[in-house]
Amino acid sequence: MISEFQDLSDKIERLAALVGTLRDENAQLQQTNVLLNEVNAALLERLVEAQRRLEAVIEQLPAPAEEEADESTSAEAKQ
Repeated sequence: MISEFQDLSDKIERLAALVGTLRDENAQLQQTNVLLNEVNAALLERLVEAQRRLEAVIEQLPAPAEEEADESTSAEAKQ
């Protein structure tokens, strides 16, 4: 009977140690998650800024030669 109580006590101690370990791991994972979310937000912000800058550069590019040729052909046809 005493050995059964000792076995149960050992199991409870192992369970308590496991719970403590899991709590520590959970806290660490939560901190990592917060950090990764911050990094992700910063990268998303950089991506949006890069997209905005690329769109601005594209707007400044001259029209392609095909469009210019089509426009001059249609202008000549109107005359």
